[in-house]
Amino acid sequence: MSKGVSRVIRLAFTTLIVVMLVLFARTVNWKETWSAIRSASPGLLFAAALVNLLSLSVKGVRWWIFLRPIGATSLWLALRATFAGAGLNNVLVANGGEAARVIFVARTAHIPSARVLATLAIERLFELIGYILLLVGAVSFLSLPHEIARARPLAIAALVFIVAFLVFLVRRPAAAELPESYGHGAAGKLKAFWNRFVHALAGISTGPRFAAALGLSVVGWALQVATYMLTAKAAHFDLSTVGTIAAIIAVNLGFAIRATPGNVGVFQMLYALAASAFGADKNDAIAVAFLIQTQQILPVTTLGVLLAPEFIFKRRKTPRADNVLPGEPVLGD
Repeated sequence: MSKGVSRVIRLAFTTLIVVMLVLFARTVNWKETWSAIRSASPGLLFAAALVNLLSLSVKGVRWWIFLRPIGATSLWLALRATFAGAGLNNVLVANGGEAARVIFVARTAHIPSARVLATLAIERLFELIGYILLLVGAVSFLSLPHEIARARPLAIAALVFIVAFLVFLVRRPAAAELPESYGHGAAGKLKAFWNRFVHALAGISTGPRFAAALGLSVVGWALQVATYMLTAKAAHFDLSTVGTIAAIIAVNLGFAIRATPGNVGVFQMLYALAASAFGADKNDAIAVAFLIQTQQILPVTTLGVLLAPEFIFKRRKTPRADNVLPGEPVLGD
């Protein structure tokens, strides 16, 4: 597909999302929504924000587990990159913060970007596994709206496929170190990058690391449930645990089609629709959704800037020659 066609499709899709948001916004009583926001408990909101930051820190630790084998042994670096990347994701339409994490660690730790990318791919996979486990458990044991419950066969199939892929990675013998030269031009550089990516992927895939990452994924998603519930309680919004889990499932499906910076608007619409399915007031639900996103955007973005200002504000420079192995393209250049 050409870039022009891809751009037109993306623009059409974004336009459709915006139109849907406008139509949805016209049905909202914004006076009631603002009143619910103003009446929220500051203390409980602060507690929810701390829990949300803790859940992001858990993601940083999970990534660090896979960074250590490739030579990036600093937990502090993994946490800084995680917060900086999340901060950028909050202000960009696409998930540009993920690429930023790779660049940041590769340049700071002087490690080839292909190897760092391999660790991020595995870390993101375990984020998806945690979400699928939450979805499978919810549709199997909880009474959810039909729109979510009918996803059970697809969720189970996805879980089986991912588990099989993880078993393959663990049982696959590590490839021998590949030669450093793969020819010239873009094709040669791409081949070099791919081979180093695959080699790093095989090297970091072990049972103990996967088990630790899985445990951290469960903890991270549990903290997200706690964040949502604390925020709802702060806004005096009576939504059950089952309703909260349904809302989390819905809004995270929305992040797969990120159409606005931080997914603002889409997040509120999906949260309100899910909460309304449990008899909750739509206007109050939108207020809670705004409060949740405020905690996810403002503190995280601020900490991202404070923890990694040299990456966010300084002009990008070409990495030193010993940062990139021969034939490897530099991400972001």
